[in-house]
Amino acid sequence: MRPLQHVLGIAEISREQIEYLLQLGQPFVDLSRRPVKKAPTLRGKTVINLFFENSTRTRTSFELAGKRLSADVINISASTSATKKGESLLDTGHTLAAMQPDVLVIRDSRAGACHFLADFLENTAVVNAGDGAHEHPTQILTDLLTLKQAWGDIEGRTITIVGDIAHSRVARSHLLAAAKMGYKVRLVAPKTLLPVRIERFGCKVFNDFDAAIPGSDALYMLRVQSERLQSACFFPSIREYHEAYGLNMQRLDAAGNHTVVLHPGPMNRGVEIASDVADGARSRILDQVENGVAVRMAVLTALCGGQAEPKKRARKKEQAMAAQKAQRKLL
Repeated sequence: MRPLQHVLGIAEISREQIEYLLQLGQPFVDLSRRPVKKAPTLRGKTVINLFFENSTRTRTSFELAGKRLSADVINISASTSATKKGESLLDTGHTLAAMQPDVLVIRDSRAGACHFLADFLENTAVVNAGDGAHEHPTQILTDLLTLKQAWGDIEGRTITIVGDIAHSRVARSHLLAAAKMGYKVRLVAPKTLLPVRIERFGCKVFNDFDAAIPGSDALYMLRVQSERLQSACFFPSIREYHEAYGLNMQRLDAAGNHTVVLHPGPMNRGVEIASDVADGARSRILDQVENGVAVRMAVLTALCGGQAEPKKRARKKEQAMAAQKAQRKLL
């Protein structure tokens, strides 16, 4: 398998690499449930989280991931960065890279920002924590681990993604992942919240939510990203949007008892999802949050070559034990 240099998008990651990261992530779920949530895997490594866009789950999970692996973690937000003084993104990247971090995690409202920096930073691994409406690779890896736990096998399943498709990096990344991993994606949204020619990705597109529900193994609800909307004409009102595209218990029951519910957060209860669904037995939303830490631990480990260190220590321990046995024989 080709080693990971960066994690910029699902488009750049092979199926083999995705499966490797999912396999690597599951033990970290168990580690995070232990009384002492710490491993020495990335001791001596440095991770910088550079977030130019607001985030709760992604930023916190990357911070926890680094710290649970014993890395030194530095967090920088837009309000405290030199970009507020007019410094360019490239100069900020060069400045941070000169401090010799091992990984630079970036979230930016500009699509392609992470790819741009990765082209110029030779000795620092770059992780895309979400860039505009482009991609969000670690969220999709989190979703796949969550679905793997629920189903065992993802291939052949159908995920129905509902909501603001036009501004969703999650939807885009899932379309790319589906082609690699062998599952199907349905997209549901009003015409005003669908990208032009989205069908070219090989997905089924619906304007009627109820028509898309039968045969869905997962209902993946997206919030309306009001911060990215340039006008208020995408749908008549919040009430009418909820009636047409909100997931309530009646719709979930129509899908069947096997269907699970996902949401990348933050949730707008009473808009895209009802509270009894979000908190219900078929919701995997909190599992996504927990798995997000584990998946990001896996990504940091893979980028830093963290697996080599325990093996090296194990060999040294075996050599030391062999030397002790030899010494005892001499005595």
